[in-house]
Amino acid sequence: MNWLSKIPRVAEIIWVHLESDPTPLKEGTTLKMVCGSFYLPKESENRSLLGEDAQFICAKENTIGVADGVGGWAKYGVDAGEYARKLMDNSVMAVHNQHRKSGDVDVDPIQILHEAYGNTKNIAGTSTACIVTLSNEGRALHAVNVGDSGFMLFRDKKCVYISPIRQSYFNCPLQLGTGSGYTPQSATEIKVRVLRPGDVIVLGTDGLLDNVSPGEIEKVLEENTIEGFVEPEMLAWIIAERLALRNSEDAGRLTPFSIAAHKAGVEHIGGKRDDITVIVGQILAA
Repeated sequence: MNWLSKIPRVAEIIWVHLESDPTPLKEGTTLKMVCGSFYLPKESENRSLLGEDAQFICAKENTIGVADGVGGWAKYGVDAGEYARKLMDNSVMAVHNQHRKSGDVDVDPIQILHEAYGNTKNIAGTSTACIVTLSNEGRALHAVNVGDSGFMLFRDKKCVYISPIRQSYFNCPLQLGTGSGYTPQSATEIKVRVLRPGDVIVLGTDGLLDNVSPGEIEKVLEENTIEGFVEPEMLAWIIAERLALRNSEDAGRLTPFSIAAHKAGVEHIGGKRDDITVIVGQILAA
């Protein structure tokens, strides 16, 4: 038994069971996740050109992740994106390390987050994080999430699941890092099964989720799915630039953020300007 097996897991576990596939895969068939991404840092004179979001795609290991550095650190002269970038860099290293040690065993996103977090303690800042991996054991999507990044799952061009966000209070997400009382043990673990070839995952930071509704992405999928296939990188660009950016700049638009603000008793109309990170992954037979 190694030290990772002794890690306390998470604060919350969510199991989601979708309809099983009416046409089961042939015995021995595995799945893969084909991914593409797009990133739009928010323009500002006082911010790093790199922005405050970070992301990674580990194609061979069917694992993706996003992080959003908390902007409040900028007033202390700290690059608010540095912690997020390092957390994602360390996540990539942890994915490769785990895959090398375990061979064909599925990646465990919780262990990845624990290891990455443990290796990112010498940098000032805090960040949200969401890591998603494809598990061929049970044909499941396995995710860990801290804060207000997250993902949506689409089947037959319809949204069938949205991951919940975790906040201390409105617009103050749980976050990892300097001075934070939260750790990977504060995370939510999510397992969604049974996946089918053709399913589409859209993972993003709050720059996406605050500004784009599932219904808007459904329309994009309707227009850009050809014989059951999508082009993930092009789709990520469309969702980021034509939806999230446009909506964030629309002062009169009804957005997920403005709806959440109203529920919290906060007056806000329109979108919310922010860095926008979108990763699109499609599940296919390997």
